Amino acid sequence: MNNRLYLVSILTFLILISFSFYSSRNIVKFRSTKLIDSSVYIIVDKSDFELRVYDSEGWYATYPVVFGSKDTSDKLFEGDKRTPNGNYKIILKKIHNKWGPELLLDYPNKENITLFNERKTRRMIPSTAKIGSGIAIHATRPSEEWTVDNFQNWTDGCVSVKYTEMKDLYSYIEVGTKVTIQP
Repeated sequence: MNNRLYLVSILTFLILISFSFYSSRNIVKFRSTKLIDSSVYIIVDKSDFELRVYDSEGWYATYPVVFGSKDTSDKLFEGDKRTPNGNYKIILKKIHNKWGPELLLDYPNKENITLFNERKTRRMIPSTAKIGSGIAIHATRPSEEWTVDNFQNWTDGCVSVKYTEMKDLYSYIEVGTKVTIQP
């Protein structure tokens, strides 16, 4: 009995200590001035779990993000929960009924379709696989911002930003903005 009590005490202590080291990942902005030109572009770096915004003056802001699968390699087919690598454009801004602000990307584009067909030909993916669609940059649900703080990938292949921070990003990113998603 004493061993169990001792073990429970140690586990409780370790859990409390881990919460004391918990830190929230939040937006970092280089300058407080609003973006004033149309040269804005976005780079999503999957290895750093970051979405960075740039304009003609350089780096503007960094947002912490999460993705679909723990496997952050390139998307192969619909349903694999991976986030695609490549160059895209934002084609639609909308408010999603579950996670609010959303920036829809033009996935799949010509490059994605070519690569998908090559992978099918080389039998890297099932012959019945579909390429998928609907990849976006969107918010977490309002009560689930913790997923970003804890690097908890949860989407079906999208890029997810904290709900409160996505409202900021959504406010100044326009349709047509270029987005690069890199490994």
